[in-house]
Parts: sequence; C-alpha cells; structure tokens
Amino acid sequence: MSSFIHAAKLAPYVADLDALKRDDRLRGLKPRAGVDFSSNDYLALASAPRMKKAISVALEAGTPIGAGGSRLLRGNCEEHEALEAEAAKFFGVETALFFGGGYVANFAVLTTLPQRGDLLVLDSLVHASIHEGARTGRADFRISAHNDPQSVEYTIRDWRARGGTGRVWIVVESLYSMDGDFSPLKELVAMADRYDAFLIVDEAHATGVYGAQGRGLTARYEGRENLLVVHTCGKALGAAGALVTACGVLRDFMVNRCRPFIFATAPSPLMAVAVREALLVLRDEPERQQRLTSLVAFTHREIALRGRSSPSNSQIIPYIVGDNARAMRLASRLQARGFDIRGIRPPTVPAGTARLRISVTLNVTEDDVSDMLDALVEETWGASQ
Repeated sequence: MSSFIHAAKLAPYVADLDALKRDDRLRGLKPRAGVDFSSNDYLALASAPRMKKAISVALEAGTPIGAGGSRLLRGNCEEHEALEAEAAKFFGVETALFFGGGYVANFAVLTTLPQRGDLLVLDSLVHASIHEGARTGRADFRISAHNDPQSVEYTIRDWRARGGTGRVWIVVESLYSMDGDFSPLKELVAMADRYDAFLIVDEAHATGVYGAQGRGLTARYEGRENLLVVHTCGKALGAAGALVTACGVLRDFMVNRCRPFIFATAPSPLMAVAVREALLVLRDEPERQQRLTSLVAFTHREIALRGRSSPSNSQIIPYIVGDNARAMRLASRLQARGFDIRGIRPPTVPAGTARLRISVTLNVTEDDVSDMLDALVEETWGASQ
C-alpha cells in the first residue's frame, strides 16, 4: 500500500520527465571531458596560477571560507568591502554591490528597484533570471522584439498611451549567450535618456572580453545615473558571484530593501578575493583579452575558409540544427571525437532552433579550433542520417 501511495505521489513528475524524453529534451549531468568548447571561462582564469595563489595567500592570512551570516549581520567581511571598492574603481562607477551569482543578482535587481506602476521592457532573448525577476516583481512588464530599438520605443509609447505613468526600465544583455550577437547599446542609452528611463544591462558574457581593460560593452557609458549593470563573475572572471554597479542611492536602496541580499548568507570571502584578483589581472595582463580577440577572429576566418558563414561575430558561435534529437546526436559525435561541445534545446532556446553552442576560450589553441571545425564539417552530414 505504501509503495502504491509513494508511486502515486511521484506520478506527475514521472509523467513530466517522460514527456521531456519523448521530445528529446530530457537533461542529465555529465562530467567535463575533452577539449573545452563549451565553458564560459573565456580568459582561462578559472585555473590560472595567479588566481590560485591569491586564494592560497588569503587562506594563509586567515580569510574564512564562509561568511557565516548575511552582509547586514556578521557576514560583511573586509574582503567584500575591498572587492566592491576595487570594482567601483575598475568600472568607473560610484558603487558596486556583490551578490552570490548572476541569476540571483538579476532576480534581486528586478524584484527590488522597479516599483508598482513602473514598466519593465525586456528584450525577448534575455536570460531566464531576468524573466523570473520580472514575473515576481512589482512592476508591469512587456517583451520587445530582439535587438529592435523601434520595438522598445513602440512598447513604451503604447504603455504611456494606455495610461502608464511610472518609470520605465529597459532590460537587455550586452552580448546574448545563445546567439552571440550584440545589443544596440548606443540607441538604447539614447532612448533611456529620451524617455527618462533606466537601462539595466546584463554584461555576463562581455565582462572581461570587451571594452577597455575588459570593462565590458557598457564601459563608455558607465557612471550614468540611469544605468545599472550586472557584471557576472563566474565567466571570464573565472570565479563566482556577480557585481551590480549603480549610483549610490540605488545601492543603498538594495541594501535596505532587497530581500535576496538581506536574507541570504553573504558570498564566500574567498570568492570576493578571487574576483578582486581577476579584476587586477584584467588591469595587469591586457594580453589575455588581446589573445582571445585574436583567437575569436581566427575562428571566424576558419569557418569562412570551410565555406560556412558564421552567425555571430563574438566568442559565442551557435550552430543551428533545428531538431532536438539531431542536435544531441551531433553533439555526441563531436564529444566522441574529443571536443566538449554541448547541445542546447528548448526552452533555453526557441522551439525549432536546437543548436550546438560553440564557445571560444583561451583554454584552446588555434590547432584545437581547426581540428574542431574539421570534425564539425565531417560530422554535419552524418548527423542527418
């Protein structure tokens, strides 16, 4: 009897998993293996000797592994303060606030700063954390067409025409993680000024890779009162966490009103040390950014030499397959040949656009890139069989 009840309780979950399996969307965990063409460790800092040394020195100096409490209690460590001061200086902003990850940072910002009666205008391809924050927050939200400033403007005007009177918050990524394309930031900054709006930019895949000293694609606009930027620390910075840069008033408001900040144990002080060291590496070792720029350019040239057109101009290169099962078969074949390339399926990407997401990092060489592209060309025909 008890086993029957147990099975009945689990039946909805089993049915959902079975449906995912039939649609070739059932996920599973597998260990990393092969040449890295799937990580976001763009500058190869995650295992860099300088990063390891910074952590080792901090441990020897007595830095605790865990903060032991929230930032508003005893969890506010000098390492957090030092990181935020360094980040504000590095990015040329008034203040920075450190969160445990990019997902929670996006969610925290969108559930705290936009108020009831405000409007959020989200690019259709922004990260899931942004959509979740918008759905959970107080403000109304609407979706604009991807990378289309005219769609953003139409959405704002339509909302105003229907009686909307609050503040407008435009939310985009500077570099989109699944398509590798760039946001039209110049036009969006001008639009934010024109409509007295705030612009929130998730720089997750641009921080460390683009802009002077790797300060991101918003570097030329940082310091503006109506700009708030999320710099994820778990990608090119090789650590974990996220820095939210904003004017002092918005930082103070988040410290006082942001529930994901107030009621969460503070990030590990060791991660604060690692992120601070990563910012110093960006400042001291510009050759890393330069080498990645050269490697990305090489990759796109090699794609062209093989008679293919690259769908992006960045370090993120999507290879659109379409069908879920075909995408996963192709990924498996490339993995069997020693290349760690993963298939991406809905709902991470729109239905019918299952793909390989190829990521170029300093963990690979030009020879690795050439070999991978040769394998992709050879396996593409076979994947349709």
